[in-house]
Amino acid sequence: MKTPAHILDFKAHFPLLINKPDLVYFDNAATTQKPQVMLDAIQHFYQYDYATVHRSTHTLSSDVTHQYEESRKNVAQYIGCDQPSSLIWTKGTTESINLVATILQDSTISSSSNIVISDLEHHANLVPWQQLCQKLNIELRVANTQQFQHKIDAFIEAVDQDTYIVACSHVSNALGITQPIKDVIKLAKKYNALSLIDGAQAVCHLNVDVNALDCDFYVFSAHKMYGPTGLGCLYIKPEQQSRFPPYQFGGEMVKTVNYNNTVFNDLPHKYEAGTPNIEAVIAFGAVIQFLQQQNLTLLQQYESELTRYLYQALKQRSFISLYSPIDSQNIISFTLADWHPHDVSELLNNMNIAVRVGTHCAQPVMQQLQLTNGTIRLSLCAYNTYEDAQLFLRAIDSLEDFI
Repeated sequence: MKTPAHILDFKAHFPLLINKPDLVYFDNAATTQKPQVMLDAIQHFYQYDYATVHRSTHTLSSDVTHQYEESRKNVAQYIGCDQPSSLIWTKGTTESINLVATILQDSTISSSSNIVISDLEHHANLVPWQQLCQKLNIELRVANTQQFQHKIDAFIEAVDQDTYIVACSHVSNALGITQPIKDVIKLAKKYNALSLIDGAQAVCHLNVDVNALDCDFYVFSAHKMYGPTGLGCLYIKPEQQSRFPPYQFGGEMVKTVNYNNTVFNDLPHKYEAGTPNIEAVIAFGAVIQFLQQQNLTLLQQYESELTRYLYQALKQRSFISLYSPIDSQNIISFTLADWHPHDVSELLNNMNIAVRVGTHCAQPVMQQLQLTNGTIRLSLCAYNTYEDAQLFLRAIDSLEDFI
């Protein structure tokens, strides 16, 4: 197999991969590499445009505020949101979920309520709900999917008239399973429950349209889709925006203040207290514009083909145990007979191959699989090549002699 020219052209936009031609980077579910346009945007901001946003009327501040809000519009458009004010900037997926869990604890959750999650969740979409349930003394229900064969039946069994919110990952970070989120959201609506979708592993690889999904909350991180670290996105459905209290207090999230009372600002500012991560927002806007210039359908198709190629190759090796499904979304989780995953990672690292090993911040998933040491996880992006895959397979085969 040979890597298509359009993939090599795409890879050429990522300096680290060009500067390290011997690196095979298969840790994209943890974080992706960054295109030159992102680096240029950050440098230009500090060299020519630096000021804070929203607070001043001088030219620098006005120009930066415009860039900052244009980034919000671009990202909103990218996920099918027609109201940019519905998109809140956070520190990442984790803070986005914690923000929602925090504002819900002050709402009218009755003592008979329950919260439903799936059994494939990252700790960031498990622990906040677990802690909220413990604080309010309500039930946390886990949709049991029968060895992760993800069907809506598991949610139908768990969700009822007392369910307050259903929190579900779009794509599992540990196994790459795509969950039936459209059906999950419809089910939540049937019982007047809220829905939150963790899209951290989805937005980079799938077409996401929050308006079409009709979810109440959708969350993701910039750094997992070629953007900067320390920046996340929280989409809040317009109908929900006035229901909940602020998350933090301070500058920008207020309209008027006196010693006796405060009138809070409208969205998005209501949930953006303090000076934001301006450089990251502007840089992420540049990344989104870069992605909109690509043929995303071709990139997604290639990612699927490369993932299937590696999956089938590993399946043919008797010393490999696969835990991801054949239709896994860009992620292949496996173990190698008689090898500790960390030992495999160390040897692969010595061959310039970067993978993730362990429990992948999804310990309950690994407990169900009875994998104390977790798995070896390959996670792919559109800049990975068939040559990368072949180097990886040769490296894995070299370990067979020691089994």
